[in-house]
Amino acid sequence: MKVIKKTYLFRLYPSKNQETTIVKTIGCARFVYNYFLSRRTEHYEKTGQTLGYTKCSGELTQLKQSKEHLWLNEADKFALQNSLRDLAVAFENFFRERQKGNTDQGYPKFHSKRDHKQSYRTNFTNNNIEVDMEGCCIKLPKLGLVTFRKNRKQTEFPSKIINATIRKTPSGKYFASVLCLVEVAELPTSDNKIGCDLGLNQFLVPSQGEPVENPRYYRKTEKQLAIAQRKLSRMKKGSKNYGKQKIKVAKLHERIFNQRHDFLHKESTRLINENQIICLEDLQVKNIIKNPRLAKSIQDAGWGKFKELLLYKASWYGRTVVLIDKFYPSTKRCNYCGISNPMLTLSDREWQCSACEAIHDRDRNAASNILQEGLRVLVA
Repeated sequence: MKVIKKTYLFRLYPSKNQETTIVKTIGCARFVYNYFLSRRTEHYEKTGQTLGYTKCSGELTQLKQSKEHLWLNEADKFALQNSLRDLAVAFENFFRERQKGNTDQGYPKFHSKRDHKQSYRTNFTNNNIEVDMEGCCIKLPKLGLVTFRKNRKQTEFPSKIINATIRKTPSGKYFASVLCLVEVAELPTSDNKIGCDLGLNQFLVPSQGEPVENPRYYRKTEKQLAIAQRKLSRMKKGSKNYGKQKIKVAKLHERIFNQRHDFLHKESTRLINENQIICLEDLQVKNIIKNPRLAKSIQDAGWGKFKELLLYKASWYGRTVVLIDKFYPSTKRCNYCGISNPMLTLSDREWQCSACEAIHDRDRNAASNILQEGLRVLVA
């Protein structure tokens, strides 16, 4: 048995008062983050020294006692402390990446009311978070008992809770993500080994077995989304109709996300259950999407998320995921004799090896080469 951290997601149905409390807590956490971001920036400009988490935490206690900021006491105290911790982590990431010479990690930014992420995190202590699966309710600090939608497959809930994140989506829905410590058993050992070539025409072509079609969820909803966004752009900002239309657009985006997320989870779980060793290319999605012709389709496919799901599920269940170097010529190399075909273009779906005269399906050949290289890397 292995102890892992696992998150359980619940769709919440709070009362009006509970909704108000959630929105207030999100606002207070955002205020604390922005206030101390400004405070740390000013302190560094004046003294040249960084204001750490411990000093900020002490100042937060004094801030909550001041007459101008007594309203901060209405929020969950853990939410405010975690907001400070998130700011400290943001600065640590910024300084670490700057020392490495990486300019992609920018300076921490102020949070806005219009940010996509509207959430706060609270910690478990003295049984302040409890989940009742039979009664379909969850106890949360400052909120009390909140009703949630029960998952049909889940009848029990782990007792070792770490924290809970309460989130409001752009479509107006509320969710609670409860992080727990869970014991999981590794899957029985299998002799199956597979190489996977990720693509756009077909999402996944295995070295053996049937390919998986690309569902293209965004492409299928693109026209409907364009109409909804065009209608939103013609409305007056701040009006009631603008707010209603904005929620409609958010629901379309949410549906696309949920469909893609469900598909990736099911495919990654299937591969983990059926195979002991899974080999695939270590694709750098951030670099690939710089191609304007392919960027939208690549993001719609969700390659990066798929790789992330495979890696953590493999670590849970005792499987091995081997990532092949992105410069390995899996497509142009003949998997029979190893001769490379430098004249192969993106439009060539089939090609014949000039040495052994074997006829290859482009993607199937790439998957076979990925498997061979993955097994070589694993032994080496």
